[in-house]
Amino acid sequence: MAESWSSSVDAHLDWDPGSGRTGIAAAVRAAIRDGRWRPGAVVPSTRALAHDLGVARGTVTRVYADLAAEGYLQTSQGAPTRVATAGASPQSAPPMPAAEPAHRWSFLPGRPDPSMFPRDQWLAATRRVLANAPNQVFDYSEARGSSVLRATLSAYLGRSRGVLADPARLVVFSGYGHAIHVLGRALRGLGIAETAFEDPSLGKYRDICAASGQRIVGVPVDGAGLVVSELDSPAAVVTPAHQFPLGVTMAPARRTALVDSGAVVVEDDYDGEFRFDRQQVGALQALAPERVVYAGTASKSLAPSLRLAWLVLPRFLVDPVVAALHELGAHPPLLPQLALADLISSGAYDRHVRRCRLEYRARRDRLVAALPAHLTPEGISAGLHLVLRLPSAAAAAVPAAARRHSVGVELLSPMWLRPVAEPGGLVVGYGATARNAFTPALAALVEMLTELSP
Repeated sequence: MAESWSSSVDAHLDWDPGSGRTGIAAAVRAAIRDGRWRPGAVVPSTRALAHDLGVARGTVTRVYADLAAEGYLQTSQGAPTRVATAGASPQSAPPMPAAEPAHRWSFLPGRPDPSMFPRDQWLAATRRVLANAPNQVFDYSEARGSSVLRATLSAYLGRSRGVLADPARLVVFSGYGHAIHVLGRALRGLGIAETAFEDPSLGKYRDICAASGQRIVGVPVDGAGLVVSELDSPAAVVTPAHQFPLGVTMAPARRTALVDSGAVVVEDDYDGEFRFDRQQVGALQALAPERVVYAGTASKSLAPSLRLAWLVLPRFLVDPVVAALHELGAHPPLLPQLALADLISSGAYDRHVRRCRLEYRARRDRLVAALPAHLTPEGISAGLHLVLRLPSAAAAAVPAAARRHSVGVELLSPMWLRPVAEPGGLVVGYGATARNAFTPALAALVEMLTELSP
């Protein structure tokens, strides 16, 4: 079969046209030695490289033969020429370098089990989308996100979380961090330049909001949720269904006081699908849809790498948020939005969430049962994490103990904005470890916690 020039790969060579065949060989060697042409990578075909360099094809053929004899290239009849890879055949796929994990067992909070991603259902949804989508799907996407996904989410959120979600007030983002940054810019444009966060809360999102131009303040949390009487900011970000990290649910009286406070409330419903011990708490947004921004995401229910999140906005915020989104110029890809819409409308998403709920509840029960006697978990039975309080000395010993047992956990103390008397403790996530590795991972965690016993 004749070699196809149009199907070849592009590659850059630092080559002096006056140096001839010797110069081409030297340029290829340099590209390989410098790592620009990587082991296992397909190199340009002889016809394509000859065309690009303006030389005879036979010249490149001889160069490739010489470099193969020197061990730089691997050639095989009927297969593309590749950069040589020690111990690999010419037909081997290019090796993918794997990042070295910082720990063997992950108990980092807020992360789902990646092995539970519904690959078959997602693939089927994607195939249906590609088979049926009009050509316009491959053009620039709608500023607010796919109208199909927004309509689907509107129905789903109303059914599952009690959200009053008109599709016209729903905007899709590239993850929750993107959403909170855009919202912060929009609020600042309206003259709102201070946002309160629960204290404690996740520092990453406080930093993202601060980068949008907001001044960040903390409001304490107790066993009934945010202490609304201490809120004095025009905007507040809260996690009322399952406070992160302490795991409490906001009491009904506090919910009412919050929506009556006059602040623009951002309700981060980050793991609302995963309530284990009782009926799910309805969304705060339904109490005051013109004061509460509802924020949801697929990061916990499906996968963080999808980078899909959404805001259901009060009417007065829709245009400012869309304008801020235009200014930043970042929009999520359309095909994953359509695949998610298909997954939800087919019922596969609900079935997947129910499977995950059963799995994560079983993991939490196993973790609680295995804890050393001196440790009592805090927070309701929900979500993907729980909190373990530790004396200051034990908390200070956690990093070294975690390294010895190769366990990944997060300390509670960095999540406070203001100094507190006893901030020590751990935020332990039980979702991140693959299902088939949870037993040995749990054993390693328990060994570490036992070592920290007083």
